[in-house]
Amino acid sequence: MNLKSISLVFVCISALLFSACNRNQNTKTSQSITDNKLELKEILETQNLNEKQRYSIINQLASSYRIQKDYQGLILFLTDWVEENPNDMYNSYWLLMTADAYRSTGAEPVAEYYFDRILQQCPDLLVKGTSVHFKCLQNLIQISKTPAHRIKYFNELINRFPQNVNTTELYLRLAIEYQNDNQWDQALKAYSLFLEQPDATTIQIPGEPDAYKNARHLVDFNNSSQDWTFESLPALEEAVKKAIRTYNWRQLDKYKAKVNFFTMSWKQDENDANSQEETPMASWARGKRIRYADTLDEASNPNEAYLRTWGWATYVPIFYFYFRKVDFPLNPDIHGNWEWAGIYLGNKL
Repeated sequence: MNLKSISLVFVCISALLFSACNRNQNTKTSQSITDNKLELKEILETQNLNEKQRYSIINQLASSYRIQKDYQGLILFLTDWVEENPNDMYNSYWLLMTADAYRSTGAEPVAEYYFDRILQQCPDLLVKGTSVHFKCLQNLIQISKTPAHRIKYFNELINRFPQNVNTTELYLRLAIEYQNDNQWDQALKAYSLFLEQPDATTIQIPGEPDAYKNARHLVDFNNSSQDWTFESLPALEEAVKKAIRTYNWRQLDKYKAKVNFFTMSWKQDENDANSQEETPMASWARGKRIRYADTLDEASNPNEAYLRTWGWATYVPIFYFYFRKVDFPLNPDIHGNWEWAGIYLGNKL
């Protein structure tokens, strides 16, 4: 056998020995944890311990179960303890561990039950400076599926722990949940509270890139006359075209949405103050022949439509009129109608 072969054999044998040592070490570690758990249980059952001593023993036992990923054992141990010791001042913490264990196994509905049970039945408790109730609410917001439940949890977070949360974001998320639950009056109140926050215009909320714009539009729309909408897109399109054909600029101005109507370039932000400046159509069309496309732009869809027009101001002759379906279930008489919501300046990008 040459030197290269001998070296290869040595490497293989070393790897096998190392693997065997690791298995032996893991087995010894697991056995050590099991032995330690038995010792701790014996102390818990036989010694006259005060509250802090019991807390320390139970916490160590729970940690041992978690290290071994024995979630079922952990759940059984903690739920038995809570049932047998209803006056233990730390029961809210033991049930929190139980809920976390269920969540670790993917049993989120059962975890939700335990998190909610703590809120309903157990007094709050500070563990390492953190409120158990606060941790429960954080988990419930993440796993709860029903708007009614999430509304309850958002309200509790805002009312009980305003110093621990971003209330601006929570007002927005609360409003969305009210909206999802068709509680429109409550949704509008929550949206108004969101808009009143000093950072509402600048906050970045994950999953809600247009939070401020949407809230502003909804609240302002609710407070408006709502008398400028058309029952259908064809009716709106024809009215606008007729006003252009007859040079009736005053009538054309009347068709504009009275809330959040914008005039801006394709790259501009709708929330930019300049985009909200009101300019009479006659100022753009004075002395000019305005034309429009026979049909709506191909980018139009069931909720939005674009009409290309041209012949306006010399420096920007092309205007795209932007039509939008009204999404406002609070008023069934106009929900699903169409409005002329703005103007995009120049050719599409």
